[in-house]
Amino acid sequence: MDYRPKEINNLDCPMRLLVPTSKRVNGVLKKEYPDAGALFFANFKSYGGTEKTVNDVKVIEDTAVITTWYRPDIKSDCRVVRLEDGAVFEIINEPEDINFRHQFLIFKVRRIKGKI
Repeated sequence: MDYRPKEINNLDCPMRLLVPTSKRVNGVLKKEYPDAGALFFANFKSYGGTEKTVNDVKVIEDTAVITTWYRPDIKSDCRVVRLEDGAVFEIINEPEDINFRHQFLIFKVRRIKGKI
């Protein structure tokens, strides 16, 4: 019996994939992310934020797990944008191709926000 994540039945969160391009500026490699990328639908499970104070700035780190159909262009150096509110998340692990069957992807993302 093949594994099928239950989250794959509820892909109701539209997202946009931002694939970086690298550019050398004064000898330093700099990543640039385009304004628009490929649209995909995902299951977005948020686990709330972790709050801490760094240099008198309150920082909140939001983490989530995204489940979607397999896409070979989703890599660990990409970012995703949640279209509902425009929140930008960075992928923090290598996306897991479940059973290497090229059907499903699961990966973790985070967003860091701060206020003084």
